[in-house]
Amino acid sequence: MTKWSAVIIGFILTVMVRSFIPHYEFIGLLVVGFIVGYIAHSGAMNGLWNAAVAGALGTIITAIIFILIVTFGGSLTGIFGGLVGFTVSGAASLIEIIKQLIYYAIVMGITGAVGGFISSKDKG
Repeated sequence: MTKWSAVIIGFILTVMVRSFIPHYEFIGLLVVGFIVGYIAHSGAMNGLWNAAVAGALGTIITAIIFILIVTFGGSLTGIFGGLVGFTVSGAASLIEIIKQLIYYAIVMGITGAVGGFISSKDKG
């Protein structure tokens, strides 16, 4: 069962880690996954699921923000150059986004399971 409050907090923290701490991204993802699992309070499997969903949402939203910044925020390329460049490199970008999505979901899911197990209400 997805606990959306934990997922939204994890999503926001994932975007922050990806945007502001790129050199320590792995450690940041471990910590964020643990936090999401701990907030979920539903055991290891639900902690894993919530952290994986938060990581996937964080990856997707960060990719969309990056595409918008590259397409509309570049001062050297106009709107058409950005759109054509994005269209030409679309397949390569999609493969990279899918790889990041799987990476984030696995890393955050593992520590989310640990956090969910530690904070679980039923220790049986």
